[in-house]
Order: sequence, then C-alpha cells, then structure tokens
Amino acid sequence: MSQQTPPPFDTRFLHPRFWGIWIGLFILWPLAFLPWSIQRVLGIGLGDAFWLLGKRRRQDTQTNLRLCFPEYSDDERRHMSREVFRQAGMGIFESLSAWYSPKRFERNITISGLHHLVEQQQAGKSVLLLGAHYTSLDLAGLLASKFFAIDTVYRPQNNPLLEWVICRARLPIYGEQIDHDDMRKLVRCLKNKHVVWYTPDQDFGLKQGVMAPFFGVPAATVTAQRRLCKIDQSAVMAVHFYRQDDRRPHYHMTITPLLSDYPSLDEVDDATRVNQLLESLIRIAPTQYMWFHRRFKTRPNGMPKVY
Repeated sequence: MSQQTPPPFDTRFLHPRFWGIWIGLFILWPLAFLPWSIQRVLGIGLGDAFWLLGKRRRQDTQTNLRLCFPEYSDDERRHMSREVFRQAGMGIFESLSAWYSPKRFERNITISGLHHLVEQQQAGKSVLLLGAHYTSLDLAGLLASKFFAIDTVYRPQNNPLLEWVICRARLPIYGEQIDHDDMRKLVRCLKNKHVVWYTPDQDFGLKQGVMAPFFGVPAATVTAQRRLCKIDQSAVMAVHFYRQDDRRPHYHMTITPLLSDYPSLDEVDDATRVNQLLESLIRIAPTQYMWFHRRFKTRPNGMPKVY
C-alpha cells in the first residue's frame, strides 16, 4: 500500500491544450475492464499499427536485434521486431488493467526465488532489486506487490497531466514512487529497509556509468547502484517478469540469488556482471523486452554510430 499522498489536481489541467489527453483517457479507461481475449486482439492491432507507422522506433528495434542476435537470420529478426511491438501493445492493456482492474491477476501469477529476498529482509537488509524495461510495464509492479512491498524509481512524464494520472494510478501498487533524480528520497527508502525496484538498463551516457558489454555489444551502463548499495549495505539481486501464455495469460516472476561480492573494486567488472545477469533474464522471453529504446547510442571512441 502506498505511503504517499495523492498528487493534488491542478486546475490548469482543464485548459484546452489538455482536452485531447482527457478524451484519450476517457476512451482508454473502459478498455481496462474488457476480457483479456479482446484486449489481446486490440493490443496486437495496436502493436502492428505502431510497427507500421513508427518508422524510427522500428528501425531502432531492428538495429538492436541485429546487434544482439547476430546468430538469427534477417527474417527471424524481422519477425522478432514485429512481435516486440505486439507485446508492447498488449502491455499497454495489461498496465491499464493493473491500474484499474487489478483483481483479475490474483490467481495467475507464480514466483520463484522469493526466499532470496525474504532472507535478506529477515537479516535486516534493504534490497535493491535490479530490473529491466519489459513490455509488461506496471503490471510487473502489481505482481511483485502481491508478494512484498515495493518502491520504484522512475522517470517522470514530460506532460504534467499524464504524470498526475499515472502517479495516482500507481498509488495502490508502489509504496514510494521515486523520481530518478531524487537521490535523497532513494537513499532514505533504502535506509528505511525498503525493497526498491531499480532499472539500470538504459543509456544515460558515460557521466553516470561506464562502457560494458550488453549482449556482447559495448554499452553505456549505469553504475549508480554500486554507490547506493554501499550507503546502507543493501542486498542486490535481480527480478524478471514474463507472460507465459498469450491466450490464457499466466505470469511468472523470478528473483535471482544475491549478487555476491558486489560491489567489488572494479567498476567495469561490476557493470559487466549486472549486464550479463539482465541479459540472461531477458533471453527467457526476448520479445517481451523494450528493444525500441536506443540502448547503444553512446559508442566507444572511434566506433561509428549505429542509429
């Protein structure tokens, strides 16, 4: 249950420049209550539309898949790229349902490795739970919250109305929603022995990280979690979510064992270990990962850009 005060309504949201968003929200809200069989079809259609119309995102996805799965043929990677968008389309409806119709997920979730987390909590440790950007979006947070209280670190929306809507929708899921720039709040949550979900799988340049291989490709890798876990001697482990069946959805969550001897004295080695761990989890259901992000926009000196 959230420990946060709901964000107040701002009267500027009534301005005509927000009317288009309000109309979209009123259209989307009833869709959260549709049967999954209908949501699945709509999600696939939405994904296909994004794939056809989103040329840049489609090209970025195909570039990422070419770099990360060189063993696949062009046709196989093209099929994978389309499936990524379909999974993302279904993920939108899963997040809507997680926000507004969460009871439908009470009986179709299993978990492995929960004892790894419980052991650390019983030892009085805070837990930094490393994740990745999966297409399940906030459904993953809802599923996790059924087993343990969880905070999340996120990047706020640029649009203030969307930020207000999403923050309110997430209140029943997360104990705390932590702006990725609010390090003071993040440290406070760890010192209070919380479980904090943190996703270090995006490219924020080398001011916040180092180059380390991700799927065998040099990638700018965030290393903030090394400094964070030193503050309170937090336990570090990873979490993975995926949908096991599209037609009659069942979800599985995995929590990995404690990342031992972390952090070490070698920042690059630590970044490599984290990337390898996340890679092994992503490979379980690779099309349920958000490959349309520009994961390799930062390149080593002398290497050409890929996007």
